[in-house]
Amino acid sequence: MAVLDDDMDDGAGELTAPVWAVFGDLMAGLLGCFVLILVGVLVVQIDLVASLKQEVEKRQQEEQRRMALEKALAVPLASGRVTVNNGRIGISGSVLFSAGSDELRPEGRQLLKTLVQPLQVYLRERDEMLMVSGFTDNTTLLRGSHQRFADNLELSAQRALTVARALIDEGMPSSQVFAAAFGAEQPVADNADEKGRAQNRRVEMAPVARAQRNPAGSVR
Repeated sequence: MAVLDDDMDDGAGELTAPVWAVFGDLMAGLLGCFVLILVGVLVVQIDLVASLKQEVEKRQQEEQRRMALEKALAVPLASGRVTVNNGRIGISGSVLFSAGSDELRPEGRQLLKTLVQPLQVYLRERDEMLMVSGFTDNTTLLRGSHQRFADNLELSAQRALTVARALIDEGMPSSQVFAAAFGAEQPVADNADEKGRAQNRRVEMAPVARAQRNPAGSVR
């Protein structure tokens, strides 16, 4: 009987050993998975923190640019004829031009003259350029012998060019300014009434970064 008991104990030991080995392997696998998950979570958290930091820095830079631009244009802003919104300088079309015309009003030219010096300083300090953009309402231009423009896009283009040339005439380097036209696109108000259409007839000026050139000389 003693011999039989010894055999049974050996058999139980042989059965128990593989069970603990499998359990150990399972725990090691689970621990490995946990470590991988933890590492993944930490990487995601680091990326989120970096992205958040970049976004905060971007917003701070934008706020600093806005404040600097408003400071540079404090005098014309105080007159109420110029606005600054998200870094864009807005001037009502009625201040600059008569209806359907691309010829500057005398008061419009005088207003642009007051903007040249502060804008030059602002652009030079940041090595930026000035984009002059023309916009119109959605009113269809009437055809006639005295109508010089094919459509609103052409009218907005000529007005933007007129403003850009006026700035250059008043001392803005030609290398620092260019014109763009949007016609009736990108309205800031509803064209359903005259008040909204008047807001959409405007010229905007926005400082923009210069195109960078790589060593080969091409623009990027």
